[in-house]
Amino acid sequence: MRTDLHRHLTSPLTAVRNLGILAHVDAGKTTVTERILYVTGTTHKRGEVHDGTTVTDFDSQERDRGITIFAAAVSCAWDGHRINLIDTPGHVDFSDEVERSLRVLDGAIAVFDAVAGVEPQSESVWRRADRYGVPRIAFVNKLDRAGADLDSAVESIRERLHPAPLVVQLPIGTEDAFTGVVDLLRMRASVWADGSDTVEEGPVPEALRDEAHRRRRMLEEAVAELHPAALEEFCAHSSVSAATLAAALRDLTHSGEGVVVLCGSAYRNRGIEPLLEAVVAYLPSPLDVPAVRGTHRGTEQERHADPAAPFAGLVFKVNATATGRLTYVRVYSGTVRKGEAVWDVGAGRTERIGRILRVRADRYAELEHAVAGDIVALIGPKSARAGATLCAATAPLLLEPPSVADPVVSMAVEARRGTDTDRLVSALARLVEEDPSLVVRTDPETGQTVLSGMGELHLEVAVEKIRRAHGLEVGVGRPRVAYRETVLRGVSGLVYRHVKQDGGAGQFAHVVIDVEALDADEGAGEGSATGFVFRSTVVGGRVPQEYVRAVEAGCRDALAEGPLGGHPVTGLRVTLTDGATHSKDSSEMAFRTAGRLALREALRTCAMALLEPVVEVTVTVPDDAVGGVLGDLAARRGRVSGSLSRVGAAVITATVPLAELFGYATRLRSRTQGRGVFTTRPAGYAPAPGPASHETPAR
Repeated sequence: MRTDLHRHLTSPLTAVRNLGILAHVDAGKTTVTERILYVTGTTHKRGEVHDGTTVTDFDSQERDRGITIFAAAVSCAWDGHRINLIDTPGHVDFSDEVERSLRVLDGAIAVFDAVAGVEPQSESVWRRADRYGVPRIAFVNKLDRAGADLDSAVESIRERLHPAPLVVQLPIGTEDAFTGVVDLLRMRASVWADGSDTVEEGPVPEALRDEAHRRRRMLEEAVAELHPAALEEFCAHSSVSAATLAAALRDLTHSGEGVVVLCGSAYRNRGIEPLLEAVVAYLPSPLDVPAVRGTHRGTEQERHADPAAPFAGLVFKVNATATGRLTYVRVYSGTVRKGEAVWDVGAGRTERIGRILRVRADRYAELEHAVAGDIVALIGPKSARAGATLCAATAPLLLEPPSVADPVVSMAVEARRGTDTDRLVSALARLVEEDPSLVVRTDPETGQTVLSGMGELHLEVAVEKIRRAHGLEVGVGRPRVAYRETVLRGVSGLVYRHVKQDGGAGQFAHVVIDVEALDADEGAGEGSATGFVFRSTVVGGRVPQEYVRAVEAGCRDALAEGPLGGHPVTGLRVTLTDGATHSKDSSEMAFRTAGRLALREALRTCAMALLEPVVEVTVTVPDDAVGGVLGDLAARRGRVSGSLSRVGAAVITATVPLAELFGYATRLRSRTQGRGVFTTRPAGYAPAPGPASHETPAR
């Protein structure tokens, strides 16, 4: 059903769906998005990734590389509902874009490859969606491919993602003969003829009737196990009606206990209409999700999705260009109008809304106002960053921002011409403004400008963006990874006395600390790059509580640089066991200084180890290239953890130090004549080779 989008711009909230497309790279997310836009009448020509004609991959680098790099928002309408859709990246280097998108979504379509099933990044984004409580439906794509198997893909969902997969369709035909699906709720068949975009509905084909009834029975039993109303009807009548099934599937989707599974081939435009019907039927509207929570002056408050409530919205994306600044906002409550002033809670400043735009990737339609449930772009705010809260000045509320991962790869960047240095600084500032997962700093030893990000491709894309958008010639150094240092063997009873007297009030602080390695269940260990615990066992008030907090702050200061190479320190517990104060000269500043210097001295005494970031690599190669690829992984200090066979190919899983993967894409292509591909995902930290520890005699 094609529907006029303009007619639904003022749809009630029950007719709004805010959802994202999540998947592993190359599972078909962007093609699914393109077909949704085509079927809903938003576009009149099917865009193709390989032709560089897609709506959502509009950036020149996305079209050149054939992958989604930046999350793109589009809006369309279907059956009286407005669908705000965000196409997210599938590559691990751009997972921060996915994180920010998930924070503002009410639901999601998880796309899986019918041949590969659940892949590493599929699992990673699924876990992120779990963390934000985002309800999902699954779409098993590429059923027309050789080796496609719906049952195998569903089983991988059950085994690796752990929700109950509730399959509501039966494919008609296999591989190249895939022509349609059977709806197991209505027991009707939808068939797409070759070369036609029109779906024809009819009865279930005679050859599939028995299988369709068997699978309908399996669906009823699976739903009855999870849903009380369905169980009651099943026990009373030995079956479950389509209406009860639909209501139960919606409830189970919202609770996360089950995931509705559909199938199709987005490239051939088969299965998109039923997918849209499932979006409307099962995924929540802004009214179905819990009220957003925020804080004001330490008090937690709730805001419901009510256009009449005070305005509150979360910035999740910023596009900073030479001609202006687009601030993407999810409106959680209230109404915001063009020309109004809003309050940026984090920055503590007023921003004026110049224009409000409904977004369709790189095209926009102007609005007079936006209401709760909308995802729009604002022109006017000058300093709001991703994660900022915009709200009514009369009812301030700070919403929880999406988390930002620590960068793991760094490289030095410099302008080729000295006259371009200032332009490079400006370009880098704009990059960081758009992408909070990028960090720019100046190396204090070399004076070089260092750009840090989530991976080699992430940095490569950022540098190329500077070259293309700003016309700068940029030189880069070899990427470097972010090492950590940790405690292997601690020290007890280290005494540190900080005394300073230089006229006037002096400084006095006396502390005694123990330092020890954290246990694995406390956040340390090889798989973690975080972990610091501070506690005090001081009795008798020998160190007042405010000074204890100052000692902890000083210890945290000392964690910034370890004794092995100045890397951040992790995986340790510090215990303040004793101390002493002076009636006049003791202060919080003195105890903070004592805490910092005491821990620095203790770390020089401890046995320390260097940790390096490691990643889980999944390599898919032809059978005849397996030996060479395994040898190359071993040479890169990789530890193979699994291997399985597919039609004509092998899938190898290994844990490899990130530093050893620079340039691996080129090496893999040469070893496999361009037929090998690989993906990665972070796997924490592990001990680095070489001298395992550093220890100096106690003073």
